[in-house]
Amino acid sequence: MVAIRLNDLPDTVAAPEHSLGAIALLNYLRFISMSCRSKPQTNLFEACALLHVARSTERDAHADALMRCLNEALGKPAKLFGPATTEVSFDEKWLMQFALASKAQDEASLQFLLNSRVSPENRRLVRFLMARISEYFFLV
Repeated sequence: MVAIRLNDLPDTVAAPEHSLGAIALLNYLRFISMSCRSKPQTNLFEACALLHVARSTERDAHADALMRCLNEALGKPAKLFGPATTEVSFDEKWLMQFALASKAQDEASLQFLLNSRVSPENRRLVRFLMARISEYFFLV
């Protein structure tokens, strides 16, 4: 057992770069991404067409569809780390910012984020999936 004296603790604690809710969402998407590796890839339209799910499994179904189609939507393989990894990739930062903008219904940010990375034909479906996923997380 290690004892820590109060004098050994720092006077200030650095604020995390991302909210705990955003990190929770990211770790959730990382976990779903890992489970999708063994599943066949599908295109975005097929994945969304199959989303007739019960409310209790809705979040997982939408996250599964997004993660299975993310590479197609971005036009290149997304870099996602394993759950609980402290490092955050550019793709993961983009996902968190996209979720935050979706949850806040920040139209300008949503348009910017989608236009910067997602092909025009996939924007509507990616936006729909993230809106449904972000409903379940307290992101502020």
